[in-house]
Amino acid sequence: MIIEGRKIWQVAAGDTDRNYAQFLLDWDVIAMGPGDFGKWPECEDGFNKSGLSPKKINDIRKFCDEIKSDDLIILRVGTTDIYGIGVVVGDECEWFDDFGDIDGWDLQFIRRVRWVWQPKRGVEKLKVYSLKWGATVHTVENPDIQAWVEKIDVPSNELNRKIVNLPVSCKNNQKIPIVDIQEISDSLFDRGVAANAIETLVHQMDDLVRIAKWYQRSSVKPSEEETRAYLVVPLLRTLGWTPQKMAVEWNNVDVALFSALPREDSHLEAVVEVKTKDLSCLSAKSQAQGYAERQNRKSCRRLVVTDGIKYAIYSRQSDGSFVNHPQAYMNLTRLVSDYPILKCEGAQKCLELMATN
Repeated sequence: MIIEGRKIWQVAAGDTDRNYAQFLLDWDVIAMGPGDFGKWPECEDGFNKSGLSPKKINDIRKFCDEIKSDDLIILRVGTTDIYGIGVVVGDECEWFDDFGDIDGWDLQFIRRVRWVWQPKRGVEKLKVYSLKWGATVHTVENPDIQAWVEKIDVPSNELNRKIVNLPVSCKNNQKIPIVDIQEISDSLFDRGVAANAIETLVHQMDDLVRIAKWYQRSSVKPSEEETRAYLVVPLLRTLGWTPQKMAVEWNNVDVALFSALPREDSHLEAVVEVKTKDLSCLSAKSQAQGYAERQNRKSCRRLVVTDGIKYAIYSRQSDGSFVNHPQAYMNLTRLVSDYPILKCEGAQKCLELMATN
C-alpha cells in the first residue's frame, strides 16, 4: 500500500469490553462521540457547559478537522488488535443521529472511509503496545507500523470500489425523535394487552427510565444481580411475566421465561442474558444462543440480551436458527422507533417481543 505523502491515523472502535468495529466496517465509516450536542463546531459551547474535558474536545476536533481525504485509517481496539485499514473519502465530517446509539455508544460524528483491507480472521494482533492508548484518534509515527501498512497488498478492485450507501434516514441529517411512551402503550393495546396492564407499564417505564438515567448520571456501575433486580425483572413483570413463568438463575440462564408450567426445557420460551452496565449487549448474543440451543429447547423462540438499560431481541427463524442481527433494540434512556444502522426496529417492537403472548 502506498503511504508516501499520506498521513496515517489510528482510530479506536470502542474497547475490549464493548467494541463497535464491525458496524464501522459494515457501513464504511469511522465514528466519534459524544455527539448529542449537534454538529461540529457549533456543539463546542454545549461541550464546555456539560463539563466535557478539553482533552476529549480536542480529540473530536482532530477527528472533524484534521483528518483529510486520502489519509489512511488503522481501525484498532486496545493496543494490539487491528480490524481494518481504510482510505478516507472526502474532507467533510458529517453528523448523523442514526449513530447515536451503537450498543450504548453515542457516535454521531461520522467520516466516510473505504475499507480496503481486513484481516482474514477478523482481527490482526500487532506487537504489544505498538499502538497508542488513550484518545480515540492518534497519528501513527511508529516506523514499524508504517512499514507494516506499506507491505499490505490491496487489490485494485478494493481501492476503487463504491462505498456503502448509508440509510436514507442519514440523508435527512435530523435529530431522531424520541418515542412517546403513549405511542408504545397504544400499540400494545392494539395487540390486545389489557388497559390496566398498559397503565401499569406506563408508570413502570417512567420509573425504569428514571433509574436508568440515574445510573448514567451518577456513573454507578450496578452488579449483575442489582441490574436484574431493579431493572430487568420489574420490566418483565410489567410485560406480563408472572413469577411462576419467570425463573432467575435457572440452569445457568440469568432469567428463563416459560410458555407453560412446569419449568422445563420443552416449555422454555425465551432466554434473557443479563450483563453489567457498560458491557456489550450485542456480543452476548452467542452466549444466550448457546443456552437456547441445548437439547430439548427448540421451543425457545427468543433471545433477550441486556444490561438493564439496553435491550436487544433475537428471534428464531423457521429453520431453527437465530437471526444474526437484532430484530429489535431498545435503550431506556433513548427510546426511538427504529435503528437503521443496526438494521432493526426500536423500542415499540422490542417491548412487543418481550411481552407475554
